[in-house]
Amino acid sequence: MKTYIGTKLVHMEPMTRQQYNDFRGWALPADENGEDEGYLVEYLDGGKPNTPQYDGYVSWSPKAQADAAYRPTDGLSFGLAIEAMKKGERVARAGWNGAGQFVYLVPPASYPAQTGAAKAFFGDGAMVPYNAYFALKTVSDTVSTWVPSVTDCLADDWQIIE
Repeated sequence: MKTYIGTKLVHMEPMTRQQYNDFRGWALPADENGEDEGYLVEYLDGGKPNTPQYDGYVSWSPKAQADAAYRPTDGLSFGLAIEAMKKGERVARAGWNGAGQFVYLVPPASYPAQTGAAKAFFGDGAMVPYNAYFALKTVSDTVSTWVPSVTDCLADDWQIIE
């Protein structure tokens, strides 16, 4: 088998194997322990719902495996914060002084040439292409491009802003 690594956003609710089987209306298989601790896991990545009670796909995961694979979204590494931004989420450091400040990923696109310099190079009425970048929503409710410091990159206090 090929090895994979994944990043996904989920909601988790503590639930034994028996409770999950009862929730789904299933009989517990004879070779499984209904008292096994675990979680009902709802995937938030756009999977098709498989029960009317939840908006995302749900399954059950044993506690040890879920605890090893997932962690709360308020103590993330910068790598996980980037993955969240790639999924359209906003992120911030827990220690940032500015209330309401957050970072998000702007995907590559283009905008109409606005300045004389852009019009001279790209042409009057041209669309100016740009690459993806990080944008910072500041405390003054303006947006600036943002480049992380080494401290930001090594921090484990990133959080997803709801």
